[in-house]
Amino acid sequence: MTHPVERRRWRDALATYLQAPVITMLFLGFAAGLPFLLVFSTLTAWLRDAGVEVAAIGFFSWIGILYSIKIVWAPVVDRLALPVLCRWLGQRRGWMMGAQMTIAAGLLGLAGLSPIGHLGWIAGLALVVAFGAATQDIVIDAYRIESAEESVQAAMASMYIIGYRGGLLAAGAGALYIADAFSWHAAYASMAALVGVGMLTTLIRPEPPRSPLGAQLASEPRVRSFLHRHRHAPRHRRRLGAWVMGAIVCPFTDFFTRHGRTALWLLLLIGLYRISDLAMAAMANPLYIDLGFSLSEIANVTKVFGIAMSILGGVAGGLLVVRYGLGRMLVIGALATALTNLLFVALANLGHNLPMLIVTIMSDNLANGLASTIFIAFLSSLTSRAYTATQYALFSSLMTLPGKFLGGFSGLVVDSAGYAGFFTLSAAMGIPAVLLALWIARRRWPAARA
Repeated sequence: MTHPVERRRWRDALATYLQAPVITMLFLGFAAGLPFLLVFSTLTAWLRDAGVEVAAIGFFSWIGILYSIKIVWAPVVDRLALPVLCRWLGQRRGWMMGAQMTIAAGLLGLAGLSPIGHLGWIAGLALVVAFGAATQDIVIDAYRIESAEESVQAAMASMYIIGYRGGLLAAGAGALYIADAFSWHAAYASMAALVGVGMLTTLIRPEPPRSPLGAQLASEPRVRSFLHRHRHAPRHRRRLGAWVMGAIVCPFTDFFTRHGRTALWLLLLIGLYRISDLAMAAMANPLYIDLGFSLSEIANVTKVFGIAMSILGGVAGGLLVVRYGLGRMLVIGALATALTNLLFVALANLGHNLPMLIVTIMSDNLANGLASTIFIAFLSSLTSRAYTATQYALFSSLMTLPGKFLGGFSGLVVDSAGYAGFFTLSAAMGIPAVLLALWIARRRWPAARA
């Protein structure tokens, strides 16, 4: 029988999901998840369906590197106001709306093209969508961290993942259904219309409380020191220097100051944690198609089984972090991400086997939902609220860069080693992340030893 105190702990954890900032993340998560597959696996399915070679499709995964280098323009998003939108909506919501408008425009452009003879244009517009989506991610991450206290962040991450998976479902199964029933052009036009979900949320929800830029700069010792050293310099040079110091230098020095020598190991874990998952993702849909599964079959399995497992994984991740802490769950998430790659090996060896396809997609979505929620909560715990956008962009950029870069060669590996060999290699790539997560969990959360 469950102890009353234990039941109260689980009730309190569940009640967290009813708070307004947490519910908001369901819709912003959908907005963030929608464009991702449209420039990634859904795009690769479109290209393969149109007869584009697998080797060329693999290189299209490099479009996702824009997500991995968003740290380059994150300081601008963090500290620079867009002339009209930010004056109307505020710093966070103004940038969010601008990013959403960019995504919608890029998707409408893609809807008017065909891959054969227009690969260059397809790549260019996909880059526009990816840039808008990466910018939106920067703002949503900052908005999430600034909208509620740290005790709610795991629940917000969980709700974000549920919404994100909903966006992936719309852009994955939804787009495949529409493409199968009508055309790929109709599919991408429909996805452009769904960007309106994020726009409406941006308009309805309030701007999170945030100190004015001048007050932020004045509170930073390095900025004050810079201004004192250059007190006789021209005013425009002092203002520019203070902005660069506060927006670019301070976020990085703050992270290394707070975490000391462990900072480098934390960055290494961030870079390796999702590497096995991201490196294989571009070849999942080509595998299904080459095994003879129709677009509708893939969409049916993703919709019926994939979304249920994604939601279960996201909710479970949030609850388990609240209940058992980040340490243990960080290790479990890394292990689950690596092991589910082996199911793709089994699917490749079995061939056209619908039950195995169901098991593979269910397990992959469950593991991804669990690991994503855990890792978002982990990254949020490392982020200083004084530099939310820039620091979180650093972490999330580093998280995706190695996997995205290696994913560009995935088509070449499949050509030379086959699908089974490729997915075996991607599973093995997750071993260092598991070992490093175990070491860091025991160092930062001693309870993980229990």
